[in-house]
Amino acid sequence: MTEYLAVDDGTIAYEVTGTSGPLIVLAHGMGDSRAAYRAMVPQLVAAGHRVAAVDLRGCGESGTDWPDWSRTAIAGDLLALIRHLGGPAVLVGHSVSGGAATIAAAQEPSLITAVVELAPFTRKQTIRPGDLRVKRFRKGMLRLLGTGVFGSRRLWRSYLGLAYPGARPADWDQRLGRIDALLREPGRMKAMQRMGRSAPTDAGARLGDVRCPVLVVMGTLDPDWADPHAEGSAVVNALPSGLGRLEMIEGAGHYPHDQYPDRVAALVLAFLRAEAARA
Repeated sequence: MTEYLAVDDGTIAYEVTGTSGPLIVLAHGMGDSRAAYRAMVPQLVAAGHRVAAVDLRGCGESGTDWPDWSRTAIAGDLLALIRHLGGPAVLVGHSVSGGAATIAAAQEPSLITAVVELAPFTRKQTIRPGDLRVKRFRKGMLRLLGTGVFGSRRLWRSYLGLAYPGARPADWDQRLGRIDALLREPGRMKAMQRMGRSAPTDAGARLGDVRCPVLVVMGTLDPDWADPHAEGSAVVNALPSGLGRLEMIEGAGHYPHDQYPDRVAALVLAFLRAEAARA
């Protein structure tokens, strides 16, 4: 059941599953909705967690009229939800939300017990010599740029085809249809365009301030980077020593949690068990 939280400048939609246990908050990437975690939520609840899946500002069922689309602003929304639900929480963020999760953990260490970053945009991005020779990266970048410039649902759908190489969810057609329907709603494509223009420099600046353990999960075929392993390693290396670890999922693209939800859920739960045993 959708619930709503009024925060500064707008309203955030979310859904809580499970009635007890440590809280996990799931935040999706741009142009998506909390449905991205539909296959992971039952597994996390079955493992004894209370799980809140949130629609980012401008996305899903959340409001569309916001003055700020930065990762810092998204982090504020996530922290407000955790306070409202009675944190602390484990914060899972995909893509743009990976950067927001970094900022949230740095800003309010008492509210965040651990962070999981899925294919995160958490650092300033640079194109290195030779990157454009990687076909999947070149094609993905062009489709992302086209979506941002023209607000094209067709180009976004084409990008998603690259971002899900190989394995796709059983409800793939319905998933694409739902994404397309949401982006047809007034204000939602503009929200994605504006979010896409926000640079991750604010998140990168806070990596060294994080004090909780961090798991970074990358797909080996993610079209958003020419070398996903190098990007994931760079995020881990920018964290304080010993806090971060990187896991690669062979064959996954930019949505490992939707392509391989069982694998990602298992990684998350094993990570949390290991950290609990270490505490």
